[in-house]
Amino acid sequence: SDGVARLILNKPNVHNAFDDILITQIIEALNSIEANGDVRVVVLTSNGKHFSAGADLNWMKRMATLTEQQNRDDAQQLAQLMHKLNNLNKPTIALVNGAAYGGAVGLVACCDMAIATQRSRFCLSEVKIGLSPAVISPFVVSAMGERAARRYFLTAEVFDASKAENFGLVHEVVEDEMALAEQGQYLINALLQNSPKAMGKTKQLIKEVSRGNIDQDMRDYTVNLIAAIRVSEDCLLYTSPSPRD
Repeated sequence: SDGVARLILNKPNVHNAFDDILITQIIEALNSIEANGDVRVVVLTSNGKHFSAGADLNWMKRMATLTEQQNRDDAQQLAQLMHKLNNLNKPTIALVNGAAYGGAVGLVACCDMAIATQRSRFCLSEVKIGLSPAVISPFVVSAMGERAARRYFLTAEVFDASKAENFGLVHEVVEDEMALAEQGQYLINALLQNSPKAMGKTKQLIKEVSRGNIDQDMRDYTVNLIAAIRVSEDCLLYTSPSPRD
């Protein structure tokens, strides 16, 4: 194994739209990846022309015929998927080929790194069909900011990769799918040089310090984290590269 797990959305005939079955399958795959010590980096991408069209409309029509409690239970599954991807103990990379609509924007937002191509398009399309991007909203607002969300959640406008980069939803925009694969490999190579345990702890660190006050509890958390890492086995295995002139 090269230490990389590749999660590939593979329903190109429906533009990789997802439903309750696919959500369950992704959760199961993420649980397996999290428990696998050989996996050090996770890449999320898709086959076909588009990354994902978001929720499958037939699924949404079916859910409209069920009770509110049944819909609550169903939505819990999507919430679990977003939480699991957002809090995975390994670094995650989204390679966005083509369009990412609706819930797919949530998948992108939950990954640590996201790269798109120039032809990638994004849309929070839920209000167009009488829905709301409720379950994905904490992750998407965290990624693209409240101000952008206040426009694009409400207008359901399509925005391009350049705007997504400006908002912070994606880190980088490349020319085409070939460049997307190359840049993805560049990030993979960089991550594979780092301590897996230290990266896992650093993901937790970012989540902790990005919310809340810089008070005594926050300072104690950061002090305890670095002290524990300094005496760990990983700290001795990985050495920082020396700066070059």
